[in-house]
Amino acid sequence: MGRDPAQIPTSFGKELRACLRCSLVKTYNQFTDSGCENCPFFNMDQDSDRVLDCTTPNFSGVIASMDPTGSWAARWQRIGKFVPGCYALSVTGVLPEEMAAICEYNNVRYVPRS
Repeated sequence: MGRDPAQIPTSFGKELRACLRCSLVKTYNQFTDSGCENCPFFNMDQDSDRVLDCTTPNFSGVIASMDPTGSWAARWQRIGKFVPGCYALSVTGVLPEEMAAICEYNNVRYVPRS
């Protein structure tokens, strides 16, 4: 694939959050420091309020995939086209309208997972 993998969560406690668009799981601080590797257009690393808008602590399960394009499990989870990393199995919540509009503006598909 040639894309750098996403950061692996530095801890697995209550500070974990999942991206509402792609389900990538990282800590709040990791999202504020480097944003989401699959959704750079959200600019979470430039606006910490965006982290709260675009991620949620309400998710269950985690799957780690080092080769999403070659994994049937990654394709089944709809993460087959994303960078290698840790992803939530299910996410509860939807993007605010403004963030969904940013997806549309960038020609990026957003399918609410709730």
